[in-house]
Amino acid sequence: MFIIFIFCSLINLVDWLQNHLIPCPFKALTGVDCPGCGFQRSFIALIQGDLSKSWSLYPPTIPLLFLFISAGLLYRFQLKKRSFIFKVLVLIIGNFVMICYLQKMFF
Repeated sequence: MFIIFIFCSLINLVDWLQNHLIPCPFKALTGVDCPGCGFQRSFIALIQGDLSKSWSLYPPTIPLLFLFISAGLLYRFQLKKRSFIFKVLVLIIGNFVMICYLQKMFF
């Protein structure tokens, strides 16, 4: 019974998210996609379990989620090289976001 409740709650969450997407202010002002355009739709596809659709909508979704989770864990646990690890992750994932953005804009 608990599994059915969780499943139904997830369906309601996904429906709510699909109906309440936040419009991109950068795109509204300029008419050009920003480097984050597509994240919300990709995240919803990921919640639904469709990894390939999530990747095709916005490839940096999974690396960005990994960055958010690792930032929380690095903040929670005191490591000696915490700031270095975080800087390296931000540089790698930031470059990946920009490469995907440039690929979407020019190809």
